[in-house]
Formats: sequence, structure tokens, C-alpha cells
Amino acid sequence: MISRYSRAEMATIWEPENRFNIWLDIEFYALEKQAELGIAPKAAVSSLRKAAKNHLARITDPKAIDKIERETRHDVIAFLTNLAKYVGPHSRFIHQGLTSSDVLDTCLSVQLCQASDLLLNDLDLVLKALKKRAKQHKKTLCVGRSHGIHAEPTSFGLKLAGHYAEFQRARKRMATAKLEIATCAISGPVGTFASVDPRIEVHVAKRLGLRPEQISTQVIPRDRHAAYFAALGIIASSVERLALEIRHLQRTEVREAEEYFAKGQKGSSAMPHKRNPVLTENLTGLARIVRAAVTPAMENVGLWHERDISHSSVERVFAPDATIALDFALTRLAGVIQNLLVYPKTMKANLDSLGGLVYSQRVLLALIQAGISREDAYRIVQSNAMQVWHEGGSFEEHLWVDKAVSKCMSRAELSACFDPAPYLTHVDAVFDRVFGPSGKTKMPRRK
Repeated sequence: MISRYSRAEMATIWEPENRFNIWLDIEFYALEKQAELGIAPKAAVSSLRKAAKNHLARITDPKAIDKIERETRHDVIAFLTNLAKYVGPHSRFIHQGLTSSDVLDTCLSVQLCQASDLLLNDLDLVLKALKKRAKQHKKTLCVGRSHGIHAEPTSFGLKLAGHYAEFQRARKRMATAKLEIATCAISGPVGTFASVDPRIEVHVAKRLGLRPEQISTQVIPRDRHAAYFAALGIIASSVERLALEIRHLQRTEVREAEEYFAKGQKGSSAMPHKRNPVLTENLTGLARIVRAAVTPAMENVGLWHERDISHSSVERVFAPDATIALDFALTRLAGVIQNLLVYPKTMKANLDSLGGLVYSQRVLLALIQAGISREDAYRIVQSNAMQVWHEGGSFEEHLWVDKAVSKCMSRAELSACFDPAPYLTHVDAVFDRVFGPSGKTKMPRRK
């Protein structure tokens, strides 16, 4: 991922130095258990520990390892060759019984878990921002839309609460995805443990905070990775849904909310008046990048026999790109929500812009309660509504001069249908569902 859309903490996870440090940990923990089992001398553990302490930067030096790989054309062998320089004769006990995928796949599990922790933190930022703004605008009336057309009144806080609930689900998906990917495979060629004791896998997994893979075919089964990146793709779609809503609300014809426009910010190189939704448009694009990883992850599930490496090149690209892009997107989204400019007066003006047409259902129900059949009531309300669509004016006035309406209800009863207050009647109940009683959110515990 390019630096423009990379945050340092997430990008560091995918740097070669971090990968080689994890490889070193895996080799050390495997050797540690082998020494305990009498398969390797304890002196070998001491030699490796001493080398790591005194020469860590050289052992994990990407340039040195890459130079060796240009000859070996094998990254793990290049790493082991470089490591052997600093360990000495005892290096022959390192990696014994293991296969490259034991190191590569277990390392990827660690990296994805590290990435998950950052993404969970990011989701917490989004949730915190949404909760604050939702409560702030709990009773801020605005028009609700379906098909992009005015429907009925709602509150801006309810709109944000809906996104909050969605990101609560996103956080649960992320936690589940981390749990599924957190497995370790130290099972040797084709996963039979013929050359490595299963107890070594258990030990390495425990030291790395992982679980032993139930059964591996030399590689960790890629359905786990598919589920992980599918979860990221769904979260990215949730980011896009909220970004699209903000983009729509910022349209000149709507202008109910907009991204914060900083002092000195420029919207257009040609038109000085422009205030464009550049951040949320950027989020829409980043969501596409994250989702682009989903199909390749699914295609990686099917490998030849016990393993091939068709998945490897794909994961080297999209594992960093998808996690880095989503990390950037979530933190940007949190900032957009925190600084969002909201215009209640414009919301009220838009709500009233159709002359009261948004209250058509309340009139329909009132006529039904007055004794008119649903079919006749719908025809009466719709015919008057279409006149307002074409001619403008007050929907209430059009209805009142219709004898079919005035003969079955009083003017006060008709006017009551145009009161927006009832649309806020159950907002508190919905907020209790989303945020818990008295606004106390039940946040999932971090595992």
C-alpha cells in the first residue's frame, strides 16, 4: 500500500523486519521445545538466544537476506543461512523437522492477529464517535428517504444509531475473524508430524498466543483466511455505506451535513466556492480496495493436493494492502464523524419543502380510523398528494378542501396529522436497544 494511505503502526506489521523477527521467534520456540524433549542440545538454545541478543539487527536485516535469496531463490532458506552466520555450529539444530510453510503460515497468523488488534481499536474509535454524535442529535428532526425520495420524518440521531449498530456487528466480526485466524502449524512436510513432535507445535502456539491448527496439510487451510478477508470486506462495505450517506447529505441540493472544511483548505483548483466531500469519496475508494481482496482469498482455498504456493503471491500483496487500507479508512471515518458539520435548520427546511407530503401516511391512517376503507382512503390521499407534487402549495390545505376528508374529520384532527412530534415518540426505546438502558453501551469484551 502506498504511504499516502498507510498509518505507521499498521504498516510496520508488514515490514520485512517484523516478519523476520516473527520467523526468529518461531524457530527459537521450536528449538526450545526440542531441547526440552532431548531432540536438540540445550546449548543450541543458548547459542540462538545469544545470537539474537547480540546480532538481532543483522539477523533480521532485509538487505542481507535478500542478497542470499537472489542465489537460493528461497526466502526461508535465505533467512536460515543468514541466521547460521551468527549462531555458529549449533545452527544445524535450527529448523530441524520443520518445513517452510510451518514458519510462513504461522508468521502470517501472527501478523494478521497483530493487524486485528489495531483494527479492533479503530472500530472502537468509530463506535465512540458515532455514539457521541447520535446522542447529540437524538431528537434532531430530518426527513427520512427511501429510493432517494422524501419518505417520512426521522431523527438524525436515529440514522447515526443505525450505523453504530452496524459497526457493533463489524467489531464482533473482526473479533471472530481474529479468533479463526489465530492458529499455528508446526507439522512438517504434508502435515503428518513425521519429522516433528506435535508437542513442539503446542509449545510454539502457546508462546505466540495462538492455537494449534486442528489439522494442517503442510499449510494452514485457507478457508480461515477467506473468512478473515471476507470479514474485512464486509467492514469496508459498512464504511462505504456511511460515507455514501455523508456524501449525499453534503450535496448542494441537500446540505444537511458536510465534512469539516478546514481553514486554508481548497475545494477546487478552478472554482474557489467548492466544498467537496473528498474524505468520504476517498473512503468509498478505499472500501473497494479492501473488498478486492475477498475474491482472491476465496480462490486461495483450493490448492493442489496437500499444498502449492499459488496462494503465496496473492497474500503477499493483499494481506498488507487490505489491512493497511482498512486501518486508514476506519481512522479517517472516525475523524469525519467527530468533525461532521450538521445543519438542523436545513434539515427542517428540507422536511417542510414538499408542503407536508411526508405526512401522507398519518392522514391515510386517520381516514381509515374515521371509517373509510383503506382503498378509498389511499385514493383520496394520493390524488391530493399528486396535486401538490405538480402544483405546489400546502398538502393540508388541499386535503381540507376535499369534501371526502372534511366530512369525516375536523380541522384540528387533520392538523394533528402534520405534527412531527409523534415521529420521535419511540426514539428513546430504539436508543435503549442500540446503546443499552440509559445509553450504557454493552461493548464486547476484547479477547
